[in-house]
Formats: sequence, structure tokens, C-alpha cells
Amino acid sequence: MDLRANYMGLELKNPLVVSACPLSRDVDNVRRMEDAGAAAVVMFSLFEEEIRHEMLELDHFLDYGTHSFAEALDYFPEHEQYDVGPHAYLEHVRALRAAVDIPIIGSLNGVAVGGWVEYARLIEDAGADALELNIYHIPTEIEQCGEDIEQLHLDILRSVKDCLNIPIAVKLSPFFSSMAHMARQFDWAGADALVLFNRFYQPDIDLDSLEVVPSVKLSTSHSMRLPLRWIAILSGRVRCDLAASSGIHSARDVLKMVMAGADVAMMASALLRNGIDHIAHVLGDMRTWMEEREYASLGQIRGSMSHAKYADPTAFERANYIKALNTYA
Repeated sequence: MDLRANYMGLELKNPLVVSACPLSRDVDNVRRMEDAGAAAVVMFSLFEEEIRHEMLELDHFLDYGTHSFAEALDYFPEHEQYDVGPHAYLEHVRALRAAVDIPIIGSLNGVAVGGWVEYARLIEDAGADALELNIYHIPTEIEQCGEDIEQLHLDILRSVKDCLNIPIAVKLSPFFSSMAHMARQFDWAGADALVLFNRFYQPDIDLDSLEVVPSVKLSTSHSMRLPLRWIAILSGRVRCDLAASSGIHSARDVLKMVMAGADVAMMASALLRNGIDHIAHVLGDMRTWMEEREYASLGQIRGSMSHAKYADPTAFERANYIKALNTYA
């Protein structure tokens, strides 16, 4: 059974990729992911805020004491004494690269152009096989128009793309006013892949403490409907690869995404809920489904249910909305 996939030029043994999540913070976990059959791992994200914190902290310690003694002007603090999160991230990239054979994809999460470039280079130098840009932007300025937001995303991609040799994926928000047009813009700007979609975690209000609190809910298979539609619509219409993210829990979810046109399917919530060994069960169920239907490879079904190839492409458009309402019982 040939489950091989190609993602951003990386030859993968199957299309199942572990998406950015806390599990990748432990080297042994990533070894277990490889043993269970994961084709690649996207590391947990390095956040723009962590980079800024490190820079401010370093400035503080380099300046600390220089006004007290002249000799202190030549004093540099001991590196080991201080929390250097971004440097620890780079060391973790190196550790994972040495521990496993599957591709390791770094992840940068932020919204400003400036701070990304240097750390993108360092992540590449540390041995990452590719980089995922997670542009998590909540536009709250009333004066900021949609065109400015789109341009910000494109500027970030171009600034990072210009300085790296490894492939770059962009993890997209589902909230662009014209998703198909924006996907093409990312494609033209040099994205090697688009990851559909980022999940924006929504805050909640605690009625007892009267505080705004974070609220993280793991996805369910129902969450895959939105990326399924847009992957089907974009398949064959952009040159870059397409990765399905959000709601991938079972073999059926992976197979549906591949049929829609996804090159890979990314899984996190299912592993947090069911454990790392769930990867092996998903791959086993995929093989069983394909054998029962006499498919020899994933290539035979990839994109077969996309907007471009499906006999009734309106199923992915407004007509399907009307039909769904009329047939609900």
C-alpha cells in the first residue's frame, strides 16, 4: 500500500503530519510519533512575544551595573543564569533533528515584520527542514482596512522568504474577505504551502472572578468542514501545496481531505485526547479502507473530490447551502 506524499518538496512516507502542539516539547514524544508512523512534525510555536521578551531582558542585563563601576562596562552576564526561551527553542530544534529521521518543521507565531527574519534564519541554521509561519493577527484598530491586513501578511511572508533556503508554509486565518484571491496572493508571494486553517482561540468571561480568561477547546471532526471546503475549492488553482488543519481525528477525516485535494493532513487535538499511539490506528484504518476498495496508492484518490474534478462543483458553493437547509429534517 503506497501512502507516500510530497509536502513542500519533502518526501513523506504518508500524509499524516503532527501539527504544532505541546507534545513536541518533549524529544521522547517526537520519537514516539515517528515510531507510530507520523510522516513529519511541526514543532510548538516560538512566539513573537518571547523573542521581544528575550531582547528586552538582554538589554537589561547588559546595562545593569554599568553606572556603578567603570569596570562593569566590560561585564557580560553568565548566559546560563537567565531564561532565554528563543535560544532554548533553537536547541530543541537541534535535539529533535538529531533524534529522529522524519522532517522537523519549525513554527513562528506573531504579527510584526521585523522580529521574524533573524529567528527564521536561526531556525533554519539549527536544522529545521521547513518553517511554518503562523500569522495570528486580531485586527482591533477601526482605522485599519482589509487591504492593510492582507498586505501585512504578504510583507511578512516576503521578508522571511527572501532570507531562507528551506520551504515556507503559511498558516492562514479563515477570515479573509476573499479567501481564493488571498490564497493566490500568497502563492505568488512565494509560499510553498498553505495550511488551512488557524484556529483562533476565543476568550471567555469568568462570572465569579469577573475576569477575561483563556478558553481552549480541542477540535472535533466537525471542525474539518471549513478547511475541507476551501481545500476542495483551491485544489489545482494554486501552485503551492495544501495542508489540512483542524478537525483531523480519524482515517476517514484524512481520506476526505486527500480526496478534496490536500497534500497532507495535520493532527493535534486527536493526539492530545487519545495519545500518540492514535497515529498508528489512523494509518492502519486508512490502509484497510483502501484495500477494501482496491486502491493501491493515495495518488489514485488525491483531488478526486475537489471543486475542479467533482461532477457537481456547486456542492462546495452557495447552492449547497440552500440544499442543506431544504433537506434538513
